[in-house]
Amino acid sequence: MAKIQVFYDYECPFCKRGYEALTELLPDYPDVDIEWRPVESHPRPEDHPPHTDLCVRSYYIARELKADMKAFHAAMFKAVAGERRDVEKPEVIAEILKGILDSEKLTGFLKSGKYAGQVSENNDTAYETKGVWYVPAFRVLEYAHKGPAPLLDAKGGAGVSKDEIKTFLDQVSGRSQAEG
Repeated sequence: MAKIQVFYDYECPFCKRGYEALTELLPDYPDVDIEWRPVESHPRPEDHPPHTDLCVRSYYIARELKADMKAFHAAMFKAVAGERRDVEKPEVIAEILKGILDSEKLTGFLKSGKYAGQVSENNDTAYETKGVWYVPAFRVLEYAHKGPAPLLDAKGGAGVSKDEIKTFLDQVSGRSQAEG
């Protein structure tokens, strides 16, 4: 079993495309476990809105409340990367996730500051510890094969392709290209 951390930002169209490609490929890799780590491409106090800290926090709230995470990701990527919604207000996040999460409960959690520390932790892990420059970025946590663990980083202004993700998953799972 291999375990991978995937760092991404909901406002990043390359992350949306990478998420869709990865989730399409994952059924072929039952030996790969994903740890989703939402981050901010431009954390506060950078002057580059929209700041997606509420999106990151709502991810953890959705997990805690056992929401349909596939529906959560789809709604969040559509609203932020696709429609460019202003996600800096709890009420907007609640509207985006209407039907996926209880709006009052979500708004209350967001206003309370719940999971605010997780935003900083994810950003620090990605940018300070794991050497991420662009998202999406893929880092291996557990790897059962010889040699250094592979990694996959987006290229600025280009993201990662489905073929690059497949090659990465083949490496992580120990498959040769001929097997894949």
